[in-house]
Amino acid sequence: MDYVSALVPPVVMAVFFIGLIRVIVKTQGGANKAKEDAAVDAALARAEAAKQVD
Repeated sequence: MDYVSALVPPVVMAVFFIGLIRVIVKTQGGANKAKEDAAVDAALARAEAAKQVD
């Protein structure tokens, strides 16, 4: 049973770490996400328009 007690702490830490990463990824963006997306879309549209003019 020593191997079980040796494996439990790393497994618990891994589960919490995966949960933390999921929370961080899900909360990215927030209130400014729409503004950032609009700015990127506008920049891509300008680049595409400049490419079509050439």
